[in-house]
This record gives sequence, C-alpha cells and structure tokens, in this order.
Amino acid sequence: MDFARFRSHGTRQIAIDLGTANTLVYVPGEGIVVDEPSVVALEVAKGVQRVRAVGSDAKILMGKTPDNIRTYRPLNDGVINDLEMAEEMIKHFIEKAAGVRSRMSRGPEIVIGVPSASTQVERRAIQAAAFNAGARDVWLIEEPMAAAIGAGLPVDEPVGSMVVDIGGGTTEVGIIALKKPTYSTSTRVGGDKMDEAIGAYVRRKYNVLIGSSTAERIKKEIGSAEAKPEGMHIVGHVGGRDVAIGTPCEITLNQAEIAEALHEPVYNIVETVLAALEHAEPEIAADIIDKGITMTGGGSLLRSIDRVLADETGLPVRLAAEPLTCVALGAGRALEDREYRDAACPA
Repeated sequence: MDFARFRSHGTRQIAIDLGTANTLVYVPGEGIVVDEPSVVALEVAKGVQRVRAVGSDAKILMGKTPDNIRTYRPLNDGVINDLEMAEEMIKHFIEKAAGVRSRMSRGPEIVIGVPSASTQVERRAIQAAAFNAGARDVWLIEEPMAAAIGAGLPVDEPVGSMVVDIGGGTTEVGIIALKKPTYSTSTRVGGDKMDEAIGAYVRRKYNVLIGSSTAERIKKEIGSAEAKPEGMHIVGHVGGRDVAIGTPCEITLNQAEIAEALHEPVYNIVETVLAALEHAEPEIAADIIDKGITMTGGGSLLRSIDRVLADETGLPVRLAAEPLTCVALGAGRALEDREYRDAACPA
C-alpha cells in the first residue's frame, strides 16, 4: 500500500486500542505513536467549558484539581459512557498521531478494538465518536481477535489458539482458528476492578481512604494474584485519609494483603476462562492443551496471575512478548494486511 499517497493528501490509516485505562494509537510504518491514559480534564470559567488537558497531562490532575477543573474517564468497562468527552479524547489522539489536517484534507481511516461482548448500541457509540472526531472510515475489530494477531498467534492456520486479554475495564477471552473467533466472551473485570478491590480492602481493614492512583501504584509495586508466606515481608507504604478523624495518614501493606484483596477479581477472570474452555470444540480443545493460553493486556503483568490461571486450568500459560501493545498491533495488522481486514467488520 502506498502510504506516501495517504500522507500527501493529509490522510492516514490509524489503528486504535481505545482502552478504559489507556489508549494506544498505531500508525503503519511507524508503530505505536501514542500511549496515554484515557483521561480528559475540563475547565469551567465564566460558565464556559473547555478542554484543559487530555491523556497524560490530564491524569496527573486526577484528585488534585480545584473546583473549576474536573477530570473524566470517557470509557467505563471498555465502552463509552460520555460521548462528548470520548470525541474530544479521540480527536486529540488522532491529531497527535496524524498531525492537524488542513480543511481540504480527508480524515484517516481507523480500525478500533472493541470488547467482544459490547452491544450494537455501544459499538455505534464508538463509531460515532470516531467519525465526529474526524475519521473518514471506521472499522471495528473485536479485542480478542486483535490481541491474538498482535501476540503473533497462528490465527490464519487450522489450529485453535486461546488468548486472555486483561485490560483496564474488561477481560477478553477468545478462541480463534482460521481467522475467525470460534468463541469469544468478556467479563467487565480488569485492572480498574483490581484497583477498586484494593481500595475497598484498605478501607475495610484499616478504615483509611486511598485514591485510585494510589491503589494502582501499590498494585504495580507489590501486587500479586496469590498469597505466599514470603509475601508478608514484601511491603509498600500507602498514604490516605483516616476515615474516623479525617486527617492524612500512612499505613504499610504487604503483598499477602494485596493478594487477599485481589482474590475476587482474579477468580472472576479464572471463571471466565474456564467457561470459555467449556465451549471449545474437541479438536480445538486438543490444540489448546498442546499450545496453552496466551495472556495479553496490562492486567496480565500482575505477579503470579499466569501461575494461578495455569493451576486452575491445568494448561500451560505464557505471557505475550509485548502484552501492553497486542491489541493496537493486531488492529494495525488489520489495516496493513488485507488478509486480516476480513477480521475487521465495518460498524
């Protein structure tokens, strides 16, 4: 494909992993050009509302803004909950990836990853947001398919592959063969629910309120999917507000406590994977026994979650080489290679 021709007319092809927590943008020939939080900050002055910041610049403001500035996450559980904010965010990322276009130039053609269980209404909302943000054409690809392509699984061969993509808002599970999902499902449990579980645990046990950013940090620093005796000695320090007296305080948490806090969301993910395995055809099940499960997404980086999944399923589990970028890379392949375009369906 002559990408120089697209650039000369001010257009590009762009693939977007529109995530609840982070948005990644892929441009053919350049790779991942945007990787930023899915956050928008609005400022209200004299009754007029304007976008103050988007992405990384907006996330650093979360929980620290004055009354006239508010931060929003336009997506919840993998789907748009604020169309106007989503449009602003997508427009910002498109312009960052492709450059501000002239009035005569045409917008980019875009492939966007969507949760496999999203409804037609939710998919139309994503399509509308992208069109309103300046897209020329919008294609949607289900995230398990994109993740499998991006992870390098043999999706075009007559063998079954299984992928588990743990994102910020959802966990996507797909079984794929011959370029088509033979079964896919998702649960609205991911990194955000893990953060919420940590926050709820700290309040319940210590009567201390912590912010979502603090919960996310402690998850990344010492979080684990399973409690082990040595986890008692792996600690992290957390600042928050004492609910009883309303003053700032600091507590110390250990890894075993975080594993206890994460038990429910982790086993919700395990149950979703087990349910998907029950739907595998016998021949495909045999392939999965041989090749195992591939994990992608930011949630797959949680310590020991691969081991927990392997223990519960009895199958080998491996982490993709670039788990954070698999959906964006897979959506990009659907742009670049017409063989994969069949996997992308126009909304």
